[in-house]
Amino acid sequence: MSVSELEADLSEDERAGLELIRETGGIHQSDFWKELDVSSRKGSRIAEALEESGLIQRSDTVYNGHNTYYLEPAPRDLDFSLLMAGDMLSPFIGEEEVDAQADAFSQWMMNLAYEEY
Repeated sequence: MSVSELEADLSEDERAGLELIRETGGIHQSDFWKELDVSSRKGSRIAEALEESGLIQRSDTVYNGHNTYYLEPAPRDLDFSLLMAGDMLSPFIGEEEVDAQADAFSQWMMNLAYEEY
């Protein structure tokens, strides 16, 4: 099941929780439920559901002297194939200025044009 399909099956509270975790880049569960304005019990259930679906990772931690979990977005599988032409990476990666007349760009475009699909 794809990430978008998993997200489509989430409840409104789970979607809000996932959005909070992604926006913050990670949050302690003891703050998570407070930010969502739900009970700690409901916050725990939301976090567990998101973890079971593979959308977040939960790890044990101590925060403000209490045992809790740290919730962070699960790494996503990224598809870099659109940046590749054969075995060449796009010459625009990491460049601030694009020179369409550059040899690297011409070679990359030729590899892209002759690539078999």
